[in-house]
Amino acid sequence: MKKVELIFVPTPGAGHLAPTVEFVKRLIHHDDRILVTILSIEWHSSGFADAYTESLATSQPDRIQVIQVSRVDPPPLHLWTLAPEAFVYALIQSYIPHVRNAVTNILSMKSTSDSTRVAGLVLDLFCSPMVDVATELGLSSYIYLTSNASFFGLVLYLQALHRQISSEFEYPNPENPNKDLGHLIPGFANPVPSCVLPSFMFNKHGSYTAFVKIAERFKDAKGIVINTFEELETYALSCFVNGQNPPIYPVGPVIHLDSLPHPELDQLQRDRIMKWLDNQPESSVVFLCFGSHGCHGPPQVKEIALGLEQSGQRFLWSLHMPETPLNDAAGAVHYKNPEEMLPEGFLERIQERGMICRWAPQVDVLGHKAVGGFVSHCGWNSILESLWHGVPIVTWPIYAEQQLNAYMMKEVGLAVELRLDYRGGTSDIVKAEEIEEGVRQVMDAGSEVRKKVKEMAEMARKAVMNGGSSFNSIGRFIEDMLANT
Repeated sequence: MKKVELIFVPTPGAGHLAPTVEFVKRLIHHDDRILVTILSIEWHSSGFADAYTESLATSQPDRIQVIQVSRVDPPPLHLWTLAPEAFVYALIQSYIPHVRNAVTNILSMKSTSDSTRVAGLVLDLFCSPMVDVATELGLSSYIYLTSNASFFGLVLYLQALHRQISSEFEYPNPENPNKDLGHLIPGFANPVPSCVLPSFMFNKHGSYTAFVKIAERFKDAKGIVINTFEELETYALSCFVNGQNPPIYPVGPVIHLDSLPHPELDQLQRDRIMKWLDNQPESSVVFLCFGSHGCHGPPQVKEIALGLEQSGQRFLWSLHMPETPLNDAAGAVHYKNPEEMLPEGFLERIQERGMICRWAPQVDVLGHKAVGGFVSHCGWNSILESLWHGVPIVTWPIYAEQQLNAYMMKEVGLAVELRLDYRGGTSDIVKAEEIEEGVRQVMDAGSEVRKKVKEMAEMARKAVMNGGSSFNSIGRFIEDMLANT
């Protein structure tokens, strides 16, 4: 039986790496003919990333190999602060020659083998400029979108609109919300308000320009693989089957069902968290977690604490320390632990009703029977994990495309709206009363949102089973990929 090899190029970062690795596992389990090489690129040393990908290769040494691409000097770090998408785009550009060399070496080794041929490159969203590498070397290329189909609609919209306007968007004026007629984005049934578009759409320091260049390469791919499933985004996916786009393959939910390791989460702390949950009644705890980069300053932390206290609900709160010193009325403040940012007497008042930790094993927590609601930053991986476990979400987006994710989830009736347009790094404060109301709504045992999320959890699990929509889509991707080889 002839083997075919796919070469994956993921973008650095756990949010992109984890769903890529999990998709690789799905592929090789689906078809014995498939071998995979992962070209690992990075911009700073990450013990987690190295250990994660290496553990995958060790588990399947005959089917998967990981090649570390020669490191390059990253762009200036101040660009990451000003324009993250521009930083990543510049980083990927600098890696293109090294990826080309790595792929060329793989091809030269395969040329002597009669049993294996390279079928193509599978590129992360941000690696779409590497389509040229595949073309130059006579290979097919596919883009793996770790976000959702609705985001793919934004990619198409951005390409079309840029040909007309060719400049960054302007932030909507909150004093004149009626002037914003919204955007007719493919995949959305209703006009999308400007306030929920990703921050890169408004960035004048290079992010907008970089993302336009990334989006333009989608049309050159042989197919788009998306981490979603038909039952979740039925309308959006139907919008793209029109002969004008590359074939779409919804293969999700692709999630890592074991919580990812983190240097700040040791086994002792994990056991402490899970033991506390074991002692809580079923569906009684609301979990608050805002992603690997999500943290709040002291004024917002105080409002969250008061909102939780006023709600009367049990809670588990993953409270991250800000990476840099925060300024408040007293000047520069260096906090040594999260408790210093809480209202005076808060911990004494809540006692055993709540637990605060720095990091939590998110997937394990969401899968625990005691957890009944999730206040989330609406990262796509977190949304899929919550749907998989049937835990309804309260929307609190912070960065990247999270505002659009939150809006999409609210549109399909699978989330409680706290904020859709919140952005980190601004002076905006979500008040305790808003937080209290959001927590009360998500913990309502008889709510329509809870019912719909439970139903979607069943659909998510069926989608990836033999004969399910995503299982079949993976099979279609494999057959099309073989036909393109």
